[in-house]
Amino acid sequence: MTLPAGTPTQLYVDGEWRDGANGTFDVLDPSTGAVVAAVAKAGDADVDDAIAAAAAAHPGWAAKAPRERAEVLRKAFELMTARSEDIAYLMSLEMGKSLTDSRAEVTYAAEFFRWYSEEAVRVGGEVRTSPSGANRIVTFKKPFGVALLLTPWNFPAAMATRKLAPALAAGCAVVLKPAEDTPLTALVLAQVLTDAGAPAGVVNVITSDVPGPVVERALADGRVRKLSFTGSTGVGSLLLKQAADRVVDSSMELGGNDPFLVLDDADLDAAVEGAMLAKMRNGGQACTAANRFLVAESVAAEFATKLAAKMGELTLGAGTDESTKLGPMVNAKQQAGIADKVTRTVDAGATVVLGGSTPERAGFFYEATVLTDVPRDSAAATEEIFGPVAPIITVRDDEDAIAVANGSEMGLTGYVYTRDLARGLRVSEKLEVGMVGLNRGIVSDPAAPFGGVKQSGLGREGGFEGIEEYLETTYVATSW
Repeated sequence: MTLPAGTPTQLYVDGEWRDGANGTFDVLDPSTGAVVAAVAKAGDADVDDAIAAAAAAHPGWAAKAPRERAEVLRKAFELMTARSEDIAYLMSLEMGKSLTDSRAEVTYAAEFFRWYSEEAVRVGGEVRTSPSGANRIVTFKKPFGVALLLTPWNFPAAMATRKLAPALAAGCAVVLKPAEDTPLTALVLAQVLTDAGAPAGVVNVITSDVPGPVVERALADGRVRKLSFTGSTGVGSLLLKQAADRVVDSSMELGGNDPFLVLDDADLDAAVEGAMLAKMRNGGQACTAANRFLVAESVAAEFATKLAAKMGELTLGAGTDESTKLGPMVNAKQQAGIADKVTRTVDAGATVVLGGSTPERAGFFYEATVLTDVPRDSAAATEEIFGPVAPIITVRDDEDAIAVANGSEMGLTGYVYTRDLARGLRVSEKLEVGMVGLNRGIVSDPAAPFGGVKQSGLGREGGFEGIEEYLETTYVATSW
């Protein structure tokens, strides 16, 4: 497979494409394991230059009229939409997801540019009279400054635009460091923003397959005032420790162990359709993916049969193949990790209803898998799977389901299926998660606040709340 014409592979610093100080690294097609591109590998000087460029560009960008910043983002939305097929193909090539999933992601990702083009002009402040009546309380919002944005490999477009759009709308200049498995999409987004009118230095992209030293150097730079990270809880915890040295404001969207509750009165056909979205979108490689299916005992067998039938219909294949419904995992490590969790869960007593093994073919594939009789303390029940595996755990009643769902250190997303809306709302309210899909298999929406509780993160992305992550409040005491 070849890259779309004009796909950049260099670093983007201060409005210019440049080679990396540390040479290049290979990006693989996970469908075959073949190299699709050699991408620039940033060194210390590249990191320093990117931060310097952002710091120099920030005052001018922040001083622009909100409408001017908004027009850049609106144009980026239009350009991304016009180039959607090339971007979708590129994501399927470097990450492996099906073209169906990639096209949906481009649409979703572009919406962040449009949403925050509208929010850029609505940043507000407040004027109040102090309770004593002695003075006025005046507040206004200002951008942090240079924002360091760290994005994962599973949604290479959407996770980038979900950070880029509010940061730019707020008036921040950014340094984006994408995941090493999927750097090409981020570089294309830099080109989109440049073509949309973003001034030199406002958007910088540095790539590397050794992210630790790059990020550590960036966080040590006094000009970096904001960190936004999406990724695993383990890495997020490490980054928070590094950010603490300079008290860098941090937003974290971290791991999940998301419960999918099927209550005894659920419409099982609707629940299965929702499960296919919640579990199999992106091949299960999503922090919002249903990780544990907590199903009422009276309907568990029927639900498992119906879900296995649906998952068994998925066609394995290369992401760039139009017929593919389940692409490969992103790399060999991810593939091996899924296989290990399934093996340990089966050894603990689970039954394989569908799949359960690595297919004999090139690339990093894993079969669509359904497990029943899953012990509550097994690997598939307690660890984030990040793949096409659906472990089914039976529960006695609503309270049992809630207890199992909340018995995790993670709290990102939950799903509830029931025919009784009041019952569903009661259960949703008791779930210790940041988001709930009530009779819905997808919760993500650019206009909604995305984020978790407990060890699933800090802050919110998207919605009205997303831009606030990049703004500081100044209070002025005065009187007249």
